[in-house]
Parts: sequence; structure tokens; C-alpha cells
Amino acid sequence: MNDKTTHFGYREVAEGEKSKRVAGVFDSVAGKYDLMNDLMSLGLHRLWKAFAIELSGVRAGDRVLDVAGGTADLSLAFAKKVGSSGLVWLTDINNAMLVRGRDRLIDHGFMMPAAQCDGEKLPFPAGHFDCVTCAFGLRNMTHKERALAEMTRVLRPGGRLLILEFSKVWQPLAPAYDFYSFKVLPWLGSKVVNDSDSYQYLAESIRMHPDQETLKTMMEQVGLDKVDYYNMAAGVVALHRGYKL
Repeated sequence: MNDKTTHFGYREVAEGEKSKRVAGVFDSVAGKYDLMNDLMSLGLHRLWKAFAIELSGVRAGDRVLDVAGGTADLSLAFAKKVGSSGLVWLTDINNAMLVRGRDRLIDHGFMMPAAQCDGEKLPFPAGHFDCVTCAFGLRNMTHKERALAEMTRVLRPGGRLLILEFSKVWQPLAPAYDFYSFKVLPWLGSKVVNDSDSYQYLAESIRMHPDQETLKTMMEQVGLDKVDYYNMAAGVVALHRGYKL
């Protein structure tokens, strides 16, 4: 019997239970996920993602994997960059999010493949992609090291892995950020999607996620080279980038 535990926000839960709880969060918020992103970040998430796209170095003909791609913000931007000679795979473990992302790609005229799969067990061959991205998804995964290793495995030598994720804010701003996270976000969630608990989890999951230097070390340990990171919004968000050896 597997009695290992992990964190779901600030709570300890059985490892096998975390994915079910995370699925419940995203089933609840999928319908207004994009609206809440705009409200929560005052639209800044669009700039953060645009920066990730720019640093990815993706160009025409590339093969890109968007892990935990949700409503396809990154996949759509990558589809425009790779053109008809390239390929973008949109993946997410949550069906409600994946369906919204797939439909969005189709609505914009891109017939790109989509797959419902676990970021810790990617159904792709080794060395297949030029670029792999994961935006605001890694902190929800039970075994982050395993997910990073899988994303590295499917990269070709010289390929890039980019992780865009909430991180550790500049310390002088921490009290104001805590107030916003634990008071304002759940209130917004209750008003917009009638679900404050999911946004309470969001705030807690950010605090439990590795900080900038720890995540950099984790990426190096799975075989990535030249790992660096860029803080945005005083460390509220960080973009990590590494190259496969």
C-alpha cells in the first residue's frame, strides 16, 4: 500500500489523491479561467507569456510541446510561429481545460493535435521536440522532478525547456502580496466563478512551489544546461529556461 503524502496547498494528502483534487479545481474554473487570469493579473499574464514566446526561440518548422497548456494561450502563439511546416502539441491532464484550448485553436484556424495526458508520463518519443513549455502548471504536479525529467526526455539535444510559473516575490512586497493572495483572490473567485476555495488553493500552491534558485537546481539535476531565470513583477512570476545537453 502506498501511504506517501504530498501537499495540496497547505494540506497534506495522499499522493494518489492530489491529482483528483487538482482536477476538481480546474473542472470548477475552466469556464472562466481566461477571464480570471485577466482579472487576477490585471492583464499582465499576457505580457509574461509573450516574453516566454520571445525567449523560446521557436521558428518556422519547429516542433513544440505545450505541457499543461490549458486554454492554449501559448499553443496559439506557437502555432503562428511554426507555420504550416511546424507542429504544436497541446496537452493537459484536465479534459475541461483541454477541450477549451483545442476549440480555441480550431476557432483561430489551427488544426493542431491535442492530447489529454499526465505531464509526469508524456506519451511522446525521446528527442522529439525542439521546444517544450509548461506555463503555470508545474506547481500542480505531484512529482515535479519526474515531470521535469519527462519534459527533458522528449527534447532533442540542444532543445529548450521553458517553465513559466509563480515564484518567490521580492521580500519587501511579501506582506502586500500575501494580503492580495489570501484575501482578494478568494473574494474574486467567489464573485466571478462562485468558487473561493480554488483560489485559496492557488495562493497556497504558490507558497509551496520551489523558489527561483531551487527550481533552477532541479532543472540542472535532470540534465539541462545553461539554466537561467528571469523575474517578472518583482518575482511574482519567474521564467526558467534550460537547454538539453
